[in-house]
Amino acid sequence: MGLQEDFEAYAEKVRSLPAATNDDLLILYGLYKQGNVGDVNTARPGMFDLKGKAKWDAWKANEGKAKEDCMNDYITKAKQLLEAAGLPC
Repeated sequence: MGLQEDFEAYAEKVRSLPAATNDDLLILYGLYKQGNVGDVNTARPGMFDLKGKAKWDAWKANEGKAKEDCMNDYITKAKQLLEAAGLPC
């Protein structure tokens, strides 16, 4: 399989994680968005949207990073979380 296919497969597998910390989920979110969309293309959510701001900040933290690098980092992080949960990679 190619990188794109592996990326999509791990994105699907991550949905089956029974429990992950918010920090881990935000890391995955930021890498996923950068790997799919590229640099942030929306305004930062308002001060009352705490969840939206956290997600936007996680995405912004990867700004300028190559899509392929984000995909590889996403796969690596997903494997770590799946192994920690005792799920097959």
